[in-house]
Amino acid sequence: MGDADEVRHVPRDHGIITEIFRPEWDPTGLPVAQIYQSRLYPGAIGAWSCHMKNVDRLFINQGNVKLVLFDGRENSPTFRRINEYHVGDARPAMMVIPIGVWHGLQNLGAADALMLNFPTRSYDYEDPDHYRLPFDTPEIPYSWSGAAPGARLRANPPRE
Repeated sequence: MGDADEVRHVPRDHGIITEIFRPEWDPTGLPVAQIYQSRLYPGAIGAWSCHMKNVDRLFINQGNVKLVLFDGRENSPTFRRINEYHVGDARPAMMVIPIGVWHGLQNLGAADALMLNFPTRSYDYEDPDHYRLPFDTPEIPYSWSGAAPGARLRANPPRE
């Protein structure tokens, strides 16, 4: 449903180097069309998102994030399966999210979480390939737990 390549921190005498992207970590072989950074506030939940033309490649570069995938592809062997990953500072990973897989994020830390996305297509403001469902939709059998009281939830328009 989604691929996760855990990366290593490489200690140096002056700090730590963390690789962010290698082409061999991406089974699609598609180009990187754009790179952008997103910020998720402490306790915030950003769910659910899906793309029908674009593959997301997410790298959590700061913080502790729960990433949940739900396979909405009817012809997939993992149809309706859920995968949950904990990634970030202690466990950096490049997450490849296929077309048709719904995904959501929750910041489990006390500080902002930062993530980089290396999508296969640039964002098209005139015709966005971005579909959304509310974080608590009955269409996805997942309950977000551990949200801080008063946690920020992303606005959930039907399509952005």
